[in-house]
Amino acid sequence: MLGAVRTVAFSWRRGGLALIALLGLSTGGTASAQLNVLITKGIERPTPMAIVPFGWSGSGPVAYDIAGVVSADLKSSGRFAPISESDMVSKPTQPDRINFADWRLLKVDYIAIGTLTETAPDQFTTVFQLFDVLRGEQILGYRFMSGRADLRATAHRVSDMIFEKLVGVPGVFSTQIAYVSEEKRADGGKRFRLIVSDADGENAHIVADSPQPLLSPSWSPDGRRLAYASFEGDQQAVFLQTLKTGARERISARKGVNSSPAFSPDGRQLALTLSNDQGNLDIFMLDVGTQVLRQLTTDAAIDTEATWSPDGRTLYFNSDRSGGPQIYRVGAEPGARAQRVTFEGIYNARPRVSPDGKKVAVVYGANNQYRIGVIDAASGALQILTNGRLDESPSFAPNGAQIIYATKNNGRGVLASVTTDGRIQQEIASVAGDVREPVWGPYPRP
Repeated sequence: MLGAVRTVAFSWRRGGLALIALLGLSTGGTASAQLNVLITKGIERPTPMAIVPFGWSGSGPVAYDIAGVVSADLKSSGRFAPISESDMVSKPTQPDRINFADWRLLKVDYIAIGTLTETAPDQFTTVFQLFDVLRGEQILGYRFMSGRADLRATAHRVSDMIFEKLVGVPGVFSTQIAYVSEEKRADGGKRFRLIVSDADGENAHIVADSPQPLLSPSWSPDGRRLAYASFEGDQQAVFLQTLKTGARERISARKGVNSSPAFSPDGRQLALTLSNDQGNLDIFMLDVGTQVLRQLTTDAAIDTEATWSPDGRTLYFNSDRSGGPQIYRVGAEPGARAQRVTFEGIYNARPRVSPDGKKVAVVYGANNQYRIGVIDAASGALQILTNGRLDESPSFAPNGAQIIYATKNNGRGVLASVTTDGRIQQEIASVAGDVREPVWGPYPRP
């Protein structure tokens, strides 16, 4: 049975997906180093499916391989096993051309078909439909209108919709990640680059480039800006950079340490780690618009690496006030008292809160090994997700189902990801240089 196909017209911009219409129908510089994604641990039986090459109607060669990107996206999730084009019994592009009996013989659970049509110069319509092979019924269908530059974004959006329909969790293929790359120069010096790419590692472009270290990138809630720490001019400072224009502002360059910026959920405040006159590290809140600074912690211990709860009422941070690195939380209001969160193990650091506020990702250290764990925010129960020796810098995907982090492979810095249940793990290696300090961007906004 043919279901409804909904129409979406959109354009993709760095930091935003602009939805222009939705109605129902009855039928930076470019980075030289890309990232390669390798599944190192997946579920025992990923769902078999077919993503049939989309039909093409237009002048010249096919404008874009939508199906190829969708297939790669879904395969990279570790949950699906798209069959190869050579194994397909046919390549239907319309519902009435699907012989479900043939696909059942291949033991394919789902089949996605579609068309790409050139409607005007550099303007295209993409239609896709997803079918349950066993029932022989359509379960999803959409029509997108987009420009040539947005066809890859269209493919990621298709992947997101299929993923959410079959898994029940929103996909994150349309999102971006930011990370720091370090490369050695021929003269023995180093080059540090802050890079933003699609979640699959493609479309990498350089946001900042410096011979001095770049640290702790943080996305604004709308995805349009990045805050980060830099040692440019041998003075540590925190910068705020607009991705679309490249314009940046030095937001904090106070004497001593200026590090670990973290945007509040409303984007109006930055949590910072600053050193006071005595050189002690504490958590401060900086109003981005007014530059009003307020000190949040005043303990004699080292307080650093603050992150916000989704409601903006609480900040989690790392402190050694109990004798070793542990996670604490404190209310964002003046005079709030900090409470210890972690009690298991002698080392818990770099807290990051899940989008629903129910989990806190940490770096858990024991026996000279540092791994990524998640803590239940209510009970404090800890679950270790990774098995590396030097895993660090966790960051939740905006759907809360996946965590990206930095690790080492044969002495080289690489990125990796793990689902919050620990079932699926990926390694994300750079073609050149070491990569570290990953942070997952938010969902695109209009």
